[in-house]
Amino acid sequence: MTLPLVQHFSDVLCVWAYVAHARLEETAKRFAGRVSIDMHFVPVFPDARGKLEKGWDGRGGIAEGYARHVAHVVGGFDHVSLHADAWTKVQPASSGSAHQFVKAVGLTTDAAADLRESAAYQTAWALRQAFFAEGRDISEQKVQFELAEAMGLPRAPIEAALTSGRAMAALGADSKLCEDLHITGSPTFRMNAGRQVLYGNVGFRLIEANINELLRAPDADDASWC
Repeated sequence: MTLPLVQHFSDVLCVWAYVAHARLEETAKRFAGRVSIDMHFVPVFPDARGKLEKGWDGRGGIAEGYARHVAHVVGGFDHVSLHADAWTKVQPASSGSAHQFVKAVGLTTDAAADLRESAAYQTAWALRQAFFAEGRDISEQKVQFELAEAMGLPRAPIEAALTSGRAMAALGADSKLCEDLHITGSPTFRMNAGRQVLYGNVGFRLIEANINELLRAPDADDASWC
């Protein structure tokens, strides 16, 4: 039986995706075996420094203005923490490098039926924690492999996926998917063939309600009553 599909899009450097990870975790736990959750990356910070320098010019720049904004967001949630160096001193060049690494992990590990058991999912969360909670530069491949080693993942297959271009191709497929589906923000839940799209700081109850509605009539054509 094919399970209803829920697509999740995020960027590892997005603070809203960081604080909302708990909702993705609860969603995967609550609906395990009832929906299929696909994890994808949307390129919000492909050039993190360039984007933020431009966007926060005149507002304190990255180290003051944007870092203060991130601290304010994280400070509103008890389940996550922020390292003092995140964005103030440690400013990753790009999220793309980390995304490509996660794709490499996904290509070299067995697919898991439960999203939470997926090595790619666990690696993505480890990267988010490494930056936001530990103040490490996750755009550096050295840091990425240190995290993989700590997780017990074999280095050689990941390196092969990176050097062969397969990981880049997989990441490119995500970018094309975002373009085709008009996904521009992080985090975004998409379901019911795009009829239900939840973007940004959305509470779990709203996510739950949308998935319950999807499960109520997964094959019904309720898009148009005319």
